[in-house]
Amino acid sequence: MALAAIGRGMGGAVAAAGLWTLLLLGAAAHEGHDHGAPPPAATGKLAPRAEATSANFEIVAVPSGSELVLHLDGFADNAPVEGAVIELDTPEGTQTARAAGPGSYVVAAPFAAVPGTHDLALTITAGGAVDVLTATLVVPPTTDVPQPRPQAGPYAGSALAPGLGTGLGGQSAALLLAVGVGFGAGVVFMRLRRGTTSTVLLLAAALPLLLAGFAGAAEAPAVRDASQRLPDGTVIVPKPSQRILGLRTLLTATGTHAQAVELPGRIVPDANASGLVQASVGGRLAPPEGGFKPLGTRVKAGDILAYVYPPISASDLKDLEQQGHELDQQIAIVKRRYERLSAIRSAVTQKEVEETEIELQGLMTRRATLERVQREPEALRAPVSGVIAAADAVAGQMAEPSAVVFRIVDPNRLWVEALSFSPDAGRAGAEGRLPDGGMLALAYLGAGLSDRNQAVPVHFAVSGAGGGLRLGQFLTVLATTGEARAGIALPREAVVRGINGQSIVFEHASAERFVPREVRALPLDASRVLVTSGLEPGRRVVTRGAELIDQIR
Repeated sequence: MALAAIGRGMGGAVAAAGLWTLLLLGAAAHEGHDHGAPPPAATGKLAPRAEATSANFEIVAVPSGSELVLHLDGFADNAPVEGAVIELDTPEGTQTARAAGPGSYVVAAPFAAVPGTHDLALTITAGGAVDVLTATLVVPPTTDVPQPRPQAGPYAGSALAPGLGTGLGGQSAALLLAVGVGFGAGVVFMRLRRGTTSTVLLLAAALPLLLAGFAGAAEAPAVRDASQRLPDGTVIVPKPSQRILGLRTLLTATGTHAQAVELPGRIVPDANASGLVQASVGGRLAPPEGGFKPLGTRVKAGDILAYVYPPISASDLKDLEQQGHELDQQIAIVKRRYERLSAIRSAVTQKEVEETEIELQGLMTRRATLERVQREPEALRAPVSGVIAAADAVAGQMAEPSAVVFRIVDPNRLWVEALSFSPDAGRAGAEGRLPDGGMLALAYLGAGLSDRNQAVPVHFAVSGAGGGLRLGQFLTVLATTGEARAGIALPREAVVRGINGQSIVFEHASAERFVPREVRALPLDASRVLVTSGLEPGRRVVTRGAELIDQIR
């Protein structure tokens, strides 16, 4: 009876608590209710950090427990500086940082874990440059920068515990706490009326754990040191993320640049350093001593590359044999006459002896020539020095007259033939861009007058060694037109397209802050654009990784 009385006494209180909870729930749901767009997500905070820059270096110091992590980059190009010596003046004395990765260094700094303002003095020595930089590190109190606390209780390590402590403010936590109290009190009241004391005791023991779980909802989000975009469009990229993205910058400078046009071109041999090996008569090919030379073999002018044996038909062979017999007969007759005249020189004139001797020598020469026609082949010799670029020689192959058997090219003397609508394109300078991105320096030689589908062939000489180039290889010729414009030249990848289609570059305003700038960019050549407005000289502009920064939200 006493327990029932207590239950009836608590009934009114619990009912009042439940009603008060519902009123709180309705008030909280209605307070601040907005039918418009939801508010933007809160931006995560960055860990405390200090930064300093000079004409050579840019450094960011981030505390990590009792140590400072130092990220050192070049000021102009944002490239990590390796092999540097960094000394930090601390209350315990001068500390030397140790390398912890490309451009990253760690130095012992127990004071970095103490809240407050700390002045830093760093001496940096790298690449022959020595700079002394100063910075101020502000470590806020732990209450201002809450850290994630380990979970306790029956939900420790479960998926429920983290969910309760993220994304909720103080008002939401209070609301959930009131609902939990009302719910628990109602359950206790119902069990009391039924007289299940064990259940009441179990719920009473579980109620503090439930309240502790809801209390975790009042915690603020943990510090999140990650890339983020601010409402004004500025992008914050911490130094570790910059290393991952491979960001590089360039100091802008105003100059006068000539525009260039792209022309299709191909590699052709230098007419003065190339030649063809052809057979003057038809015949059967035969290798020289040592065999046919393979492609790429370097040869000298005059080297024998192959032999051509002229074919002789059966009828021609019989005619040659008959001519040989006739010549042999004439030689025998003239030889005997010469011998008789030589024996009686005193009885004959000297003229008769000399004429007979000359006739004998002529007949013997004709006989030797006839013999060579049947047996001696034609030697194919290299007309110029160079390498064998093409070959079509097989032992026993029948070579047609004027057929190209070998092609000799000097790889160090090549030309480029391009097609242009203007014969003056490239006269002021030109470059060749290969499919793999390599560049060639070209010298203007001249332009033709023949019409090739309204285009004029223009010849350029490849300056320097042309190693790796092939005849017929296609490339793009960047020919200067001679029209100069003033502006800032940037790589094409530095300019990205904004949401409205406007050309945008990212200025490296500070160590981890990138500001988008709307610019007007005109094509300059195949790899660069010319910024004529929207950007001032002396600014650091992202030249590699701008597209990745633009994707950060």
